[in-house]
Amino acid sequence: MSNAPEPSNKPCRVLVLMGGPDAEREVSIMSGTEVARALRQLPEFDVVELLVDRPTAADLLQHGADVIFPVLHGPFGEGGPLQELLETLGTPYVGCAPAAASLAMDKIATKARVAAVGVRTPNSCELVIGQPISVALPLVLKPATEGSSVDLRICHTDADLAAARMAVEGKHARVLAESFIKGREVTVGIIDGEVLPIIEILPAVAFYDYQAKYIRNDTQYTIDPDLADGVRESLIRFTKLAWDATGCRDVARADFIVDERGAWFLEINTMPGMTTHSLVPKAAAHIGLGMPQLCARLLQRARHESATRFNACASKSR
Repeated sequence: MSNAPEPSNKPCRVLVLMGGPDAEREVSIMSGTEVARALRQLPEFDVVELLVDRPTAADLLQHGADVIFPVLHGPFGEGGPLQELLETLGTPYVGCAPAAASLAMDKIATKARVAAVGVRTPNSCELVIGQPISVALPLVLKPATEGSSVDLRICHTDADLAAARMAVEGKHARVLAESFIKGREVTVGIIDGEVLPIIEILPAVAFYDYQAKYIRNDTQYTIDPDLADGVRESLIRFTKLAWDATGCRDVARADFIVDERGAWFLEINTMPGMTTHSLVPKAAAHIGLGMPQLCARLLQRARHESATRFNACASKSR
């Protein structure tokens, strides 16, 4: 008689994290809710939703998760601190490792890293309180470590710039000043290194702000838009270069402006939104990957990546 354990038919327990202490908390809750709803459509998953602020290891371990899906946006939840905590648990999780998360959250460092590998990005500098800005008007001021267009200001005149500086200086530790490029807003999702269809964003307001991204219903999206010769290839190449240069894994979304000169890289998001308005789910659906299948694929990738890293470490220790 064999004493081998019977194979388990228990579903995979997934801990979906949402919330966090950052400015994008409400967006995170919307994203996490949609991820949990999608996964509950698949019988192979047992889904636990957890609304968090700054969780401890004990807070997370008590749920006995087989894999963690952290759907947090912002410096804590997306920018490295949460990932450092997750690394201590030994539980597979979706998204970047701490170093990549920290780099990609920092727009200033990211621009320098991707420019070094040939990705074209607008001229920029870091804002220093009391010092003039080297970037000519028109320009954009935006916090270096926030997403969802939080406190983004477009400045066309000296008066615009003075008002914007008054609003953001001191509120954020670091602020990026970047040349404003008037053009078409496009975004490119990427999963496991596979580039998703390009999406053009057509907001009904002056620019694609927080309200247009998550609240309003009048933003239009065009999947696989018509683009000038060579632009599509540049967008795909720049996205792959940015993915590799920043060390992304599982999922990301790169944002661009396209003008008559071509594509300009703005930033890469390592935990893009998963709301009903979000663009990675839209692009995935266009190639037949519905929200449940998208989330399942990310979970499977996280578990595979974790097993691969474990086996590699075990081999080195022998």
